[in-house]
Amino acid sequence: MAASGCVDMDPDVARRLFEEGATLVLLDVPRGTELGIDCKSWQVGPRFKGVKMIPPGLHFLHFCSTNSPSCGGEIGPKSGLFLTLKPRQILLAHWDPKEEDLDFSASENEEHLERIRGTLRELDPHLGPYPYEVMRKWVALTDQISQEMAENLQPLSGRVRAFSDVIPELQLTHTKDRAEQPRNDTACQSMREGLDRLPKMKQREGTELRFSVLPKRTYPPGASPAEITRCSMDLSYSLETVLEQNYPEQPLNLLGELQFAFVCFLLGNVYEGFEHWKSLLALLCRSEEAMRKRKELYLGLITVLYHQLGEVPPDFFVDIVSQSNFLTSTLQDFFQFASGPGMDSTLRKKAEKFKAHLTKKFRWDFEADLDDCAPVVVELPEGVAMD
Repeated sequence: MAASGCVDMDPDVARRLFEEGATLVLLDVPRGTELGIDCKSWQVGPRFKGVKMIPPGLHFLHFCSTNSPSCGGEIGPKSGLFLTLKPRQILLAHWDPKEEDLDFSASENEEHLERIRGTLRELDPHLGPYPYEVMRKWVALTDQISQEMAENLQPLSGRVRAFSDVIPELQLTHTKDRAEQPRNDTACQSMREGLDRLPKMKQREGTELRFSVLPKRTYPPGASPAEITRCSMDLSYSLETVLEQNYPEQPLNLLGELQFAFVCFLLGNVYEGFEHWKSLLALLCRSEEAMRKRKELYLGLITVLYHQLGEVPPDFFVDIVSQSNFLTSTLQDFFQFASGPGMDSTLRKKAEKFKAHLTKKFRWDFEADLDDCAPVVVELPEGVAMD
């Protein structure tokens, strides 16, 4: 492991953390592998055998396999997993060179774990300390994610992967099946024809992130044209549907899902996480009636966004804004609703402070007229006509 950059601490405190913190014993990880926990990553050195002094709670372990320098030294796509660790817990994993993954099956052998516990003092020089300088940042980014939520949202395979594991929709295992497919031995006449010839792919079952399904229809069944228009401009009906279906008892857990999606993108390089984060954010920011009813949810949203936007470089948003203006237009709607009639005064003041903070940091102008202010075009369901 490269130098940890760990903050200096009193030796007695360090000793207590060593004894009470959790330990990840990670054996046979190839030299040069990029490995990290939470908001810090390193390149593995020849003496590396794990991470020690890990505070109890939720963590994200992530890694990328690397070719040897003689083969180019390319870094592979990132994989990761969420772990909830207990005080003094030990998890043991071996590197699987075939799968280029960590195999934690040895952690199920209690006798083996006790033997490891007895050798921790000898292992200590080979264990990198948890990077406490990023602990506050990690907690701020994940304080709404419970162990249950992390288990429910991450793939059944237990791995969050930057690239989807896809397989053909048609397996075509028999020669007869392949013979019945269109021949591809002639030149394509168009790009469309070429795309149509490619095999249809689907994500391998068990590898997909299990995010809440957001409704495609923003209005209730049997809605009148006026109701359809209102629900298309104020997404509160859609938001309440998501909360009722996924978090009826604890609506603030939706903020945990927002954090989970952001961490998957920020640390796991999962584009799907970014897309879901955008969709959830748009749903929350464009639900005016829900803002009046759910003050605590929106006070929490501002706090979550404050920490998230602090972790992304300003030039990242410059590129996004130049393409689609998503973030500024979404937040402009949010700030407009937050200053409207009937809003809680505490929420209004916190939104004003957040708006001023973003204006100063990113130089975003939330007062400008955007194209999104144009009239909303609403598609009526079949059979519904305007009076």
